[in-house]
Amino acid sequence: MNMKRTLVVEGGGFRTAFSAGVLDAFLISNQFDYDRLIGVSGGAIALSYYLSKQYRTYYQSMRFLSKDAHFLKWQRALSPEGYMDIDYMKQIATGPFYFDVNRAMDNSEKKDVWFVATNKNTGDAEYLYPEESNWVDCVIASSTLPFVTKGMHEVNGQPLMDGGWSDPLPVMKAVEMGTEEITIIRTNPRDLKVSQTWIDYFASFYFRENASFQACFKRNSEMYNEAVKYMENPDDNITVKQIAPEKFLESSATSYTKKSIGNDYRYGLDMGLQFIAQQKLSETALTVQSKQVG
Repeated sequence: MNMKRTLVVEGGGFRTAFSAGVLDAFLISNQFDYDRLIGVSGGAIALSYYLSKQYRTYYQSMRFLSKDAHFLKWQRALSPEGYMDIDYMKQIATGPFYFDVNRAMDNSEKKDVWFVATNKNTGDAEYLYPEESNWVDCVIASSTLPFVTKGMHEVNGQPLMDGGWSDPLPVMKAVEMGTEEITIIRTNPRDLKVSQTWIDYFASFYFRENASFQACFKRNSEMYNEAVKYMENPDDNITVKQIAPEKFLESSATSYTKKSIGNDYRYGLDMGLQFIAQQKLSETALTVQSKQVG
């Protein structure tokens, strides 16, 4: 398949309210002409509802989960389940914020869809191709944070966790798969360089008996910064377009309120509409220039 245009959606927990806004702007404007779509963690959830063309559903589910007593329990913080019950996502996806997997499958029939996860045995990135039977499981695996949630979810017999630890910004994977143009929806400012987080440090110690798995926590920030550097100066035959907040979002991966989620969503909606308007202006200018040359 000749995959010329790739859409990548970064993870970020509740920061992906911004991504939900951008993708809802795409739905409003019928911006649906990407050949390949790659989602990481919360970005995989956002892409799922985008592919099923369920306007505002992901945003509404985030607002619901932010105050749901079952989903969030600090008393579970040191338990195997984690303080966020990631398996609750299955009930959400089949209940109040139903995910139409059949529609997503139909709409992605001629597209290449991948969700990034991390193999808990090796620390390597696993690129999951969701199917009707395991779509939600792939999303959960891509979003399963160590220490915050249960930290592991199996797909096809493989123990997996959040893809943000093995390929947080999979632009190089998109290039490797073959693409000419990458549009990436970010949840951090575009020029941000990151350093190791407390989870990286703690996990490096906690999983010290598995050197391969430990390494993914040690190199996580390096991989992120290398991807940012590449996007600033991509190969000559690759175009990278970023939709990124100009400032830090009000929500974080695990710190948020209904107000912060709403503000980040509206910010993303506005940025998405601005991006589409700029694209149309560029296309119009190219058309005029072509006619003048002709």
